[in-house]
Amino acid sequence: MPHGLPRKIRIAFIVQMVMASLAILVAFYVVAALFKYSFIQATLQDEAQHYWALHEASPAQPPPNNLALRGYLVEAGYSNLALPAHLRGLAPGFHDLAAEGELVWVDQRAPGTLYLVYLREQATRVALWFAVLPAMLALFAIYGATWLTYKASKRMVSPVAWLARQVSRWDPRHPDVAALAPERLPADMEGEARQLARALHSLGGRVEAQLERERNFTRDASHELRTPLTVIRVASDMALDEPAIPPRVARSLQRIQRSGRDMEAVIDAFLILARESEIEPQSEWFDVCEVVQEEADSARTLLGDKPVALEVHCHGQPQLYAPPRVLHVVIGNLLRNACSYTDRGTVAVTVESDSVTVSDTGIGMAPDALARAFEPFYRAAPERPMGTGLGLSIVLRLCERFGWTVDLESALDTGTVARIRFGTQGAGAR
Repeated sequence: MPHGLPRKIRIAFIVQMVMASLAILVAFYVVAALFKYSFIQATLQDEAQHYWALHEASPAQPPPNNLALRGYLVEAGYSNLALPAHLRGLAPGFHDLAAEGELVWVDQRAPGTLYLVYLREQATRVALWFAVLPAMLALFAIYGATWLTYKASKRMVSPVAWLARQVSRWDPRHPDVAALAPERLPADMEGEARQLARALHSLGGRVEAQLERERNFTRDASHELRTPLTVIRVASDMALDEPAIPPRVARSLQRIQRSGRDMEAVIDAFLILARESEIEPQSEWFDVCEVVQEEADSARTLLGDKPVALEVHCHGQPQLYAPPRVLHVVIGNLLRNACSYTDRGTVAVTVESDSVTVSDTGIGMAPDALARAFEPFYRAAPERPMGTGLGLSIVLRLCERFGWTVDLESALDTGTVARIRFGTQGAGAR
């Protein structure tokens, strides 16, 4: 899981450490500056105060002079030529002489003017030991605490991450739940994580059992449904072979035969949709126009006495490599919809080299109905008695199964155009 919970926690702790480091570095700079300019200034003022107190007690008291601090006293009425040149023009107060590397405090009183010079090098060293070093220790302490917190958080989420990896490897058609069996769980998985693992193991087992029941049902249902259809087809064939049967009975038998073939095509289509995607159905090359003509002949019976003409236009003789019954179901559903919702005018089927278009002059659909046309059980005109709202949903699923595309264009009270595009794969012409 490249974007899993452990990675997010790791990123969060890294960001936390980076932000803490930046904040402490800024604090280092501020503390060092304050130390140099506030602490050193206060120290020089205290040194000057202490010196004047000693000078008052003993005027012969020399100015301070040590490793870090040098003092100069210019008594009142005397020249300051004895001072270093860079100190002579300084006014009373604090001065930062960066070029000379000195911090200077000039304190003028009645006995004279005191110059206290503190070396910047010493100030930097003092700031390092008394300000920067403690801040560095605090930073390392924050790093250590963050690392320990990260390790503890990682230990807490590792069971959940392990569960997520196991579930992500499941095949939806054959979920492998054995890895989540209680005896195979990691030893560090406790509490809610172990409870979640048991729940996922139970859920996976139920899903696997449900999938097996569905596979068994589709297999058994196909067998059981084909048996009576075979009897109907054989019986209608035998009845049609009888001599001198009335024309009306012959037409009824022919309708029974067509309905039987339609039912077999529907069963085949449902079985294809129910099978796993990696199992290829039995395909063959067939003539698209022949399928369209057969479905058009069957659909004409739906028109009855309505003033509607059903036309078929075949431009060329395209061939398709797929199960023929699938195209029967797709074209049959589109034609039934067109005939059912067209009260006058024309229903036309146009076959091109890579597509089949079914257009009508029926009631059409409003934009909101068109957007929901492929939803199961949705009907644009529920007041009409025909249909269950599953036809277009089945058409869409079958087309997606074989890599075809289906498009709908419709306008209210104008008509509908449905177009199936086969693309270049599996389609050809002779």
